[in-house]
Amino acid sequence: MRLRDILIVIIGSLSTAVAAQSVEPTASYLTEQGMVDKWENISGQAPLEVSFRANPTGMGDHTPAYEWHFSKKGATEELLVRYEEDTSYRFMESGTFVITLKTKLTDSGAELADKSIEVNISESKLEFPNAFSPNGDGINDIYRAKQPDGYKSIVEFHAYIFNRWGQKLYEWTDVSQGWDGNYKGSPVKEGVYFVLVKAKGADGREYNIKRDINLLRGYDQDSTTNNSSTGN
Repeated sequence: MRLRDILIVIIGSLSTAVAAQSVEPTASYLTEQGMVDKWENISGQAPLEVSFRANPTGMGDHTPAYEWHFSKKGATEELLVRYEEDTSYRFMESGTFVITLKTKLTDSGAELADKSIEVNISESKLEFPNAFSPNGDGINDIYRAKQPDGYKSIVEFHAYIFNRWGQKLYEWTDVSQGWDGNYKGSPVKEGVYFVLVKAKGADGREYNIKRDINLLRGYDQDSTTNNSSTGN
C-alpha cells in the first residue's frame, strides 16, 4: 500500500473516531409553569438560577475537557470560564448573556463543535397598588406588588407597613409576598396605612416607594387594579 493510501486510511479513521464523540448540553431553570430542561435561548427575569450540563456521549476511553464561557453582549471581556462537566450560574443583571460550551479530547487534541445559548434577562419593574381589601373573598386580599406582572428582575427588596402614628406593623423581603392586613394575628381596622419600599433592579435601578394604602374591608373586588406606583 502506498504512503498516500495509508495516510487516507489513518485520517479517515481519526475522523470517524472524532465524529463518534459528542456533547448535547441542556440548560435547566425553574419557571412558573415548572422546570424547563432543554438547550434553546432563554428569556427570564433576575434572579434566575440556571444549571448547565454537557451530556457527553460516545467518549469511551477518551478524556474530555470542558470550558463553559460566560460573556455579556456589549462587554469587552468575558465574565468567567468554568471547567467542570456540569455547572450553574445565578443571573443577577439585566441584559443578554452568551454561554458557550467548548469541548476538547485531551488524549487526541480533537475539538468538538462549540455549543452556544443566549440568556436574556429583562429590565426591572416594580409597581404597587394604592389599596387592597383583605375581606377573605380571595380577590386582592394581600397587599403586594401589582399582580400578575407588577415586578420583574428585582434582586434586592425590603418593604415595611406603618400605621398613621408611625408604628411598624409588618415587613417582608420577598417581592412575591405581602401583607394580609393583620397585626400580631389580628385584623387591623379599615383605614389609611403607609408603605415604604426599598428595592433594586437587575439593571441597577433603585426603587424608593413611599405612599398611603387604603385598607378597604367592605370591598368584594379590586376596584383599584389600575392605580399603581413606581419609584426611583
